[in-house]
Amino acid sequence: MVTIDIRQLVKKYGVQTALGIENLQIEPGTLTGIVGNNGAGKTTLLRLILDLIKPTKGEVCIEGQNVSGSEHWKSYTAGYLDEGFLIEFLNPDEYFRFVGKLHNMDADTVRKNLNPFIRFMGDELLDTKKYIRQLSTGNKQKVGIMAAMMVNPGLLVLDEPFNYLDPSSQIVIKRMLDSLGKARKTTMLVSSHNLNHLTDICGRVILLERGKIIKDLSPLRDDMGEVERYFALQAEG
Repeated sequence: MVTIDIRQLVKKYGVQTALGIENLQIEPGTLTGIVGNNGAGKTTLLRLILDLIKPTKGEVCIEGQNVSGSEHWKSYTAGYLDEGFLIEFLNPDEYFRFVGKLHNMDADTVRKNLNPFIRFMGDELLDTKKYIRQLSTGNKQKVGIMAAMMVNPGLLVLDEPFNYLDPSSQIVIKRMLDSLGKARKTTMLVSSHNLNHLTDICGRVILLERGKIIKDLSPLRDDMGEVERYFALQAEG
């Protein structure tokens, strides 16, 4: 189980502050949802956690190690944020083997670890000669999510995993995330524009606005209507 500690974290682009979080701790083995409108800072936060961009100030620590100054956390961390994570001149099988190799998995182990996702993949992704670049946006999304989940990470980070997926696939992925959390006590961070998806599976939901945390709620304990009312007010302008 993996803990994340965020301290005095600021990301600026020029004079604009994209993210400003004083303190945030993600408890081990929890599934935390990040929700907010476009520009709220969701993707910026996830990119900082994965050390894909550098903070202007502050730090993200995974298991007590600053992600900017250590490598160990990468061995048990996986994520999918966008198509930039994919290698589009490979077919899905080649890509899965590539990702598996990064986590010291041989081809047989990769195939075995993909078995739980057969229903999610349908019959279009395994044993196909199609390159990833030839897949639909939804199928690309599936490849990225499965590659992240198949390595059985201690920390899983997903940005808008429900986008581009049909309703049946959205239900399946929610079940898979729930199962991963229960079976392996994986710490998970999942962002979404859709509050309903997050309240279905998350034990904690964090609402961002202009890079700030304005609500930190538990669907089991708190009135999630607060968040719905927030979005309703935003819609009214």
